Amino acid sequence: MNGDGETVTDDHLARVVGDRIRFYRTAARRTKTVVAGLVGITPDYLYQIERGQKVPTIEVLTRLAEVLRVAPGDLLNDPPAVPRPRGTGAPSEALFQALTAPPPAPAPANSTAPHVGDLRREVASAWHTWQTSPHRYSRLTAELPGLIASTETALRLSPGIEQREAHRTAADLYCLLRTVTKRVGRGDLSLLVADRGLQAAETADDPIRLAAARWNLAQVLLADGQADAAEAVALHARTDVHHLVEAGNADAMAVSGSLLLISAIAAVRGGDVWTARDRLREAVPLADRVGERNTCWTAFGPTNVAMYAVSVEVESGEAVEGLRLAGTINQDRSPSIERRVAFLLDQAKGYGQRRDFPSALQILKAAEQDAPEDVRYRPAAHAVLRAVIERGRRSVSADAVRLATRVGMPA
Repeated sequence: MNGDGETVTDDHLARVVGDRIRFYRTAARRTKTVVAGLVGITPDYLYQIERGQKVPTIEVLTRLAEVLRVAPGDLLNDPPAVPRPRGTGAPSEALFQALTAPPPAPAPANSTAPHVGDLRREVASAWHTWQTSPHRYSRLTAELPGLIASTETALRLSPGIEQREAHRTAADLYCLLRTVTKRVGRGDLSLLVADRGLQAAETADDPIRLAAARWNLAQVLLADGQADAAEAVALHARTDVHHLVEAGNADAMAVSGSLLLISAIAAVRGGDVWTARDRLREAVPLADRVGERNTCWTAFGPTNVAMYAVSVEVESGEAVEGLRLAGTINQDRSPSIERRVAFLLDQAKGYGQRRDFPSALQILKAAEQDAPEDVRYRPAAHAVLRAVIERGRRSVSADAVRLATRVGMPA
């Protein structure tokens, strides 16, 4: 019986314990291999525990609690003590509630799962909105909590023949949620959904989606300042799809190229700009072979490789070279508005490095015109805007304050 007097089955207990162990492990930023080694069990056994396939013994549960630095009861009774939202407002709170609610009780025997084909189309539509709409934040954050609930229901109730497709759909959804939660200031949730996306792709036994899920995890690690870890994740994921690349699989080439790009950013943030440039050169022939190919919504292709070259130069402090390269790129060829805005923000950052604050402000205004909600939410836009306000001449600073007011950023 639980605290409400309801019967708790062994299966339900396994799901609850597994979900909370996975949550606390992810929050501690520890891999399954590390935690399993400290506890004295195999990574496969920990994987089965986290998936709700096995209930750990009291001894194992106690050791897990010690390693994760929580009370054993936290893994059994109380909901995880999640930090309060760093993002603000109803969208952030709604996603927080949808992603951290305790697992639901077992469904009645006559319950039916959402049709996986319909759910897959909804997730694809949400991705399309995210990559194309200038108002993607307001449009999507209202829809995503319901989509999370439907996907979790499909994972629990879909018949065996549809389980693989349900997990593929879940992997796609959680990769989308990684970027959404990151953009609304919820780095904690971004890590959580990246982990869920990995598990869904692993269960689906889909090597392309698994590589894309690791690309998502590398993005989270980069945002958290863990460049070395991000680089290791990306390069390991490339190794796992190398046989598919060698066989000429275009989707594998596209995802492998995306992993190269993220590893290039990780290298430059680690102070190794020459390795970053070498990886960009390695990505060029892959991009030439696949063209503009949006595999798993990674937007890989010649345009994205060129945009990342700008990022590498600006990240390394070579603003002049970065801005020169930017002038050769037709950003409209990118299928993703997120990448186009990131490209504009790289240029704004480059102008800021050169202390050309009027030009930096003009780039920010162009970004606002194309995607106003991005300027409102993205920390990179806020950082450049603050620099213009604080260091620009009086007239430029005043204009920047007006932009900050429009997008709701404290000036």
